[in-house]
Amino acid sequence: MSSMPQPGDPAPPFDLESGTGGRVSLASLRGKPVVLYFYPKDDTPGCTAEACAFRDMRTAYEATGAVVLGVSADDLPSHKKFAEKYGLTFPLLSDPDHAVSEAYGVWGEKKNYGRTYMGITRATFVIDGDGVIHEVWPKVKVDGHADEVLAALRPIA
Repeated sequence: MSSMPQPGDPAPPFDLESGTGGRVSLASLRGKPVVLYFYPKDDTPGCTAEACAFRDMRTAYEATGAVVLGVSADDLPSHKKFAEKYGLTFPLLSDPDHAVSEAYGVWGEKKNYGRTYMGITRATFVIDGDGVIHEVWPKVKVDGHADEVLAALRPIA
């Protein structure tokens, strides 16, 4: 697993397809704070709770001017279905070859129920308007996470 960028580091660039159509790149979001959150899989319990928490706090996030982006290795039809099922109000980006996940140090070996496999670690990055990492949560606990991220955005909004 490559190392995870830390606060003060330039954010690795990305340009990924969105489940809602089109592409989203870090370069196109210059000037706005970005919440880039990586999650393991569409429509699984933890990932659903996390996505719905960001959705439910949409107004507070919009007030900071921040853009929320979810990233997983799931394909576009899966993202579209997940977003429609839960009324998600932000883009879900598809990273099928996990190049972006690797650049952010979140792709690696995982263990679950005795199985070992490669996958995405749940992690969140707040990137400021200049493309610099402002805050990192390397191992996200879903409960209360959307509140912590919002608090970190306020000083850079």
